[in-house]
Amino acid sequence: MKENFIKNIEDLTAKGEYDEALKLLSEEIAENPEDDRLYVSRGKIFWRLGHRSQATSDYSTALHLNPDSPARHLLEMAQDVEAFFNPDLLNP
Repeated sequence: MKENFIKNIEDLTAKGEYDEALKLLSEEIAENPEDDRLYVSRGKIFWRLGHRSQATSDYSTALHLNPDSPARHLLEMAQDVEAFFNPDLLNP
């Protein structure tokens, strides 16, 4: 995968063009399913959009592909956020 691809995804995300970034990432993942960086990038967008389950799934896949992936930290943070959720706070 070319580094300029990730830069392009980052630029699209910065402009709020999430659908286009997700489309391009999904296409690239279909062609390069072993590249953990793609899953990390897509997971970050899913997280930003509030799709926590999809983000966690992408982080897990990236970590499975590369145990040294930055996905390890992202997955731990996602699990911490999910563990913090307390439904009693929403319904006093």
